Amino acid sequence: MAAGSPSFIPSEAAKQVKVVVLEGHDLKGVKGDGPITFVRAEYNGVVLGDSLKVEATLDGNVKYNFTTSFECHPEGPHFLDDVAHKPLIFTVTEVLPKEKKQKEEKTVILGQTVMDLLPLLQGSCAFNATLPLYPIPGSPLETLRPDAKCGIDVTVSVQESLLSPFQLTEGNLLTVTVEAAYSVPEVFVPTGPQQNYMVGLQVPAVAEKECPFLFKNGILKLGGEREPVPRPKRWPFGNILAPGAQNIPESFIVGGTYEKEDGDLNTPEERDLRIQGETIKKRIVWDLERRCYLDPIAVGCFRKRIADCRCWPVEITRVPVVASTKAKGGKADKGGGGGGGGDDEPISFHGVAYVNLVPLLYPGVKRIRGAFKVVAYHDSEVYEKTKCLFSLFRDVGHQAVLNRLGPVGMYTPITKGILGKNMKEEKTIKEAMRKVSTVVRQQVSEIAVEAAVSVCQNLEGQQYAEAGTFIVMEFVLDKALVPKRLPEELASRVREMIPSRPQLPRRTAGAKKAVEDYHKQITSIAEAILDEYHELFGRQLTEGFVIDRETMEDQKCQLNYELNNSGKYFAFKEQLKHTVVKIVREKYLKTTPFDNLDQLQAFLSELYVYLVDQMHVALNQVLCQQSPSPPLPTFTTSEQLHLFAREAEVNGDYNLASTYYQERLARDRQDIQSWLDYGAFCLLMDDNLKAQECFREAVALDPNNLPSLLLCGIMAVMLEHYEEAEVFFEDATCLEPSSILAWTILGLFYDIQENGIRVEMAFREASKLQKARLAKEKPPPDGAEGVGRKLGSLTVSRMLSSIACGEEQEPVKAALPCDPETAPAQVLQPTTSIFMEAISFLMEVNALQFVHTALAHELLCSGPSCNYYLVLAQTYLLKKEYGKTEDCLEMASQIDFLNPNVWAQKGHLWYLTGDFVEAKACYERTVSFVTDAKDMHFVYLRLGSIYLEGKEYDKAKHIYLMACRKSPSCLTWLGVGIACYRLKEMAEAEDALSEANALNNHNAEVWAYLALVCMQGGRQLEAEQSYKYAIKLELANQDLLQEIKEVQSAVGFGDPSF
Repeated sequence: MAAGSPSFIPSEAAKQVKVVVLEGHDLKGVKGDGPITFVRAEYNGVVLGDSLKVEATLDGNVKYNFTTSFECHPEGPHFLDDVAHKPLIFTVTEVLPKEKKQKEEKTVILGQTVMDLLPLLQGSCAFNATLPLYPIPGSPLETLRPDAKCGIDVTVSVQESLLSPFQLTEGNLLTVTVEAAYSVPEVFVPTGPQQNYMVGLQVPAVAEKECPFLFKNGILKLGGEREPVPRPKRWPFGNILAPGAQNIPESFIVGGTYEKEDGDLNTPEERDLRIQGETIKKRIVWDLERRCYLDPIAVGCFRKRIADCRCWPVEITRVPVVASTKAKGGKADKGGGGGGGGDDEPISFHGVAYVNLVPLLYPGVKRIRGAFKVVAYHDSEVYEKTKCLFSLFRDVGHQAVLNRLGPVGMYTPITKGILGKNMKEEKTIKEAMRKVSTVVRQQVSEIAVEAAVSVCQNLEGQQYAEAGTFIVMEFVLDKALVPKRLPEELASRVREMIPSRPQLPRRTAGAKKAVEDYHKQITSIAEAILDEYHELFGRQLTEGFVIDRETMEDQKCQLNYELNNSGKYFAFKEQLKHTVVKIVREKYLKTTPFDNLDQLQAFLSELYVYLVDQMHVALNQVLCQQSPSPPLPTFTTSEQLHLFAREAEVNGDYNLASTYYQERLARDRQDIQSWLDYGAFCLLMDDNLKAQECFREAVALDPNNLPSLLLCGIMAVMLEHYEEAEVFFEDATCLEPSSILAWTILGLFYDIQENGIRVEMAFREASKLQKARLAKEKPPPDGAEGVGRKLGSLTVSRMLSSIACGEEQEPVKAALPCDPETAPAQVLQPTTSIFMEAISFLMEVNALQFVHTALAHELLCSGPSCNYYLVLAQTYLLKKEYGKTEDCLEMASQIDFLNPNVWAQKGHLWYLTGDFVEAKACYERTVSFVTDAKDMHFVYLRLGSIYLEGKEYDKAKHIYLMACRKSPSCLTWLGVGIACYRLKEMAEAEDALSEANALNNHNAEVWAYLALVCMQGGRQLEAEQSYKYAIKLELANQDLLQEIKEVQSAVGFGDPSF
């Protein structure tokens, strides 16, 4: 619910919660089977009532049929928050028979069980359960037979839901689990005065009123081994007698990998510190879970505070446990043991952990868990980071919180008070504090100033930082604060914007199929005629006998007569008619009448020749039993066409590049990559609408293609269609959640939108994926758990041995083993950042707007690097800002002088500015490196052209041949042909030029050099043909044209026009 939403006004009517204890099973008493027992129901420190005393059967079954109830009311004493985190407690007590002279009956508690009321806050009006009965120490229930299932049947119901539909949909449930604080200060020892270790925080629960979360009675443990997982979570109070009942049903701490956590210590560099803290060092264990219902207004307040403050203060302290001199007996301490006296005892070792709750504002995120560093509590620092004015323990008073103070705000100025212990006083104080919370906050600025002036050194709290203390916590919401769109919804939105285009079915009735059908009919008719011939003249006449020409003519005439006379000749013509019609329609595309008889006659002549030729092809296949040769494959592949297009693009011939891109599409319009490449080219030409059309065509062909979706999103951003862009980017992350590229580009989009929280979310997910990929590519020598176990066992054994010998204990790091098996995992750093990976993709598709955003993040994340300056230089080079390009390349070379890409880019810069001497030197240095630069093809082409201009033909031939080996093209073979021609190697020149002509027969220079080679070889016809095509294709090189004229004059031929 947004901050500006209408206020939620809770209903004033109390709602009664009815509790019915039906029966018990497998009960066993002190005196044996069939005990007399009764059940006592308690809730929130109040005894709801006792059942009748009922005798059980011999098998331990008993029917109580005990009904009781309590009221849940916004004004108390039982709040919705109590329902969220406090269970019903049932105590089964045995009544022993009276002995002689005994005035009162003697009772013995057999066991306890608890019932979680959480379903009431999930919309349920009635639920039941069979609750296991946990024995208290010394109870006869501890000695039950193995197959016995001791328990009681309980039903809980309400007449109407505790929450309205609005509360159910707009409210939320927050669950906070405090597991343990590790690596606590060494001065914490289990001996000496007893201490109460506490953790506390506050969250808005009802409107803007604060609800304190208190986790107390932490158990101090020495190091030596890990805490087991899974282990049960416990209720956050201590008035449950049976140990088994203290565990929350079906709620466990399961742990997890460090890399997937959200806290401070989750990087590979901090793995060793984390392992040591969780295995070797002292720790304080709570394992407590606290739940709280947040009403709709509180949800909005919680969301707003996270967005404003980002960090949430979680305080930790210890308080000495002293005997109470003012406390009253009985139910004085509702929260369970550990309470002090009526006055506040001095707190010590006051620390705070700053928990970053921003991930809870990520779409769809409901849980964060991690380890958070503990530092000393300083008012000024806490206020600066969290805008929190008061300490839960120091200013509010830990004793007040221990006594279950009502909604008290640490963001609201309040006064301290010494609170009584009994229920009546507590209720009065809750009412008083409710009134205090409505006081206008006039003293906020004064208190902030006082807190800033009176900064306490807190030397005790400083020991947390010195010891490297961290606390492991978990925050879980029932519903995400920011809903995430479902993948189905995103896919539907994409289909609405770009309807899917199914793959075109392959045509079964094309020209090729028509000719094949004609061949089949010819074969069928030939077999029928051959059978007719065998019937007339016998098969033996055709096997091994030579027939003279006169006899063959007679047989032919007789065969024609029989075919005409029997009507088979006419049948054969009808059999062929349908296939001939298909050839006319599919092969010759003739579907309309002819204009005159001359056109008809000409077409019939052409058709007759074609049909006779195809008849011979079919007959040869039958008679010679030879399969037809497959059609010649297309000489240039799609990859070659892409290379040719890139060559034209780099050389500035954009019309030729566009032709190659369009030719790829003409060959296969179903090829997604062809659409993406053409769209990237259009983006370079600033034709955004055509680029968008290409990318959308790719999405229409395959809605699950990741690059297509990303590019559609990029185009939507460039055209300022931000809502569409977000749909495309989110759909990409849903389709491939493990894509680093998709998450990084989503983060760049949110950065353009200035949505800081979602920027953090996307980049954080991309970084996690990159680290996980790196760990998978180079796994550590041993798992973290195995390392931790070995470190723990070895170090503890050394500590014990040193203590036994009276030696001074060495620091932990000195005791670490050095052998490979027990050494900590080596920290693996990614070679490139997530931004450089995204930049690589963005540069390929010419998305310069996103490139600049990514470069800014790369500069902030990793600082200036060689790759950073290289990419920046490429962007300036595309804009023809050569001065800035030179500056960037100079910075790149200072960082990494041996990077071949730097020298390649320098060569391109000098080549484009016309400084061929410098360009030649840079290109030669690039080629000399063992590692190739990224685009060596263009380095070879330009270096070869420089060699040709400088008449270094041997070097030019060598360079062009290197290019031909890696990626042959028309230009590479043309370079080889020119170099060979200048070296008078005519045969090799002709072969190279023929290869170039086969790859591209529209290159005028290829035809021009072929004409020169043919004239030098004395071949007049080929020379004239080549010259004709060079002129037809408009040869632009005037020097080459003049050279051809001179050779023509020398040899006396070559120009057919004279």
